[in-house]
Amino acid sequence: MISAELILLGLSPIFIFCVAVEFIKARKHYDIKDSINNTALALLHQGSDAIFLLLLMPMFNWLHQFALFDIKLTAVSLFVGFILQDFLYYWFHRASHNIHWFWLAHVVHHSSTHMNFTTAFRQSVLYPIVGMWLFWLPMILVGFSPSLVFAIVAINLAYQFFVHTQTIGNLGWFESIFNTPTHHRIHHATNKPYIDKNYAGVLIIWDKLFGTFAPEDKSLIIKYGIIGELPKDNPVSTNFKQLSVMKQKLKASNSLKEKLRVLFGYPSH
Repeated sequence: MISAELILLGLSPIFIFCVAVEFIKARKHYDIKDSINNTALALLHQGSDAIFLLLLMPMFNWLHQFALFDIKLTAVSLFVGFILQDFLYYWFHRASHNIHWFWLAHVVHHSSTHMNFTTAFRQSVLYPIVGMWLFWLPMILVGFSPSLVFAIVAINLAYQFFVHTQTIGNLGWFESIFNTPTHHRIHHATNKPYIDKNYAGVLIIWDKLFGTFAPEDKSLIIKYGIIGELPKDNPVSTNFKQLSVMKQKLKASNSLKEKLRVLFGYPSH
């Protein structure tokens, strides 16, 4: 089985080509400093993911022995696995916006005021630490091999690269089933009607099923970024700014209940 890192590495020439074309076509959506920071964050994220996956894979393989089924790799199992992982991704993504502990990592992705293909690169080194991998354990326990699970995760994330752009408009019928640039621009918006909407990875149907879908309002001009103070344009500030926010909130808390609310309640700004 091809590793997740190799899948993303293999697709990197396509990603770079898309960035170059978009940069030429829509230079106004780019800030060089921001894009360099995004690229550095991507490299650090891939490095941390690779290290933690290496460390955690023995545990995933150990858990797999308790799987309910022995699911072999076929076209059908790959399709079912893709749908299941996308469903689990929806809940990971929703949790990342509603639980401060997970927001520690996910805030990195939202902390740019720009929306272009390099925004997809803007990822956190903290994902393995906060436990993004916890959301994939059900697949392993059902019977999908750990290597297949993480390959599917990589394919899902690769698809999501293409929704980070302002140069693609409405895609017609495709919008009703799949996550698209239209839907994802809404997700990155700080406009009040759009906050905590459109969590989809690949299929927008999950948002429609669970009440988190927001259609495009053409009268609204999207403002990108986060609510609260933005980090500086460097990987250290971008990765750890929210950690200092959490630390301050915990210090100001006077009881265990308050501290738990800071850790696991709705994100503080």
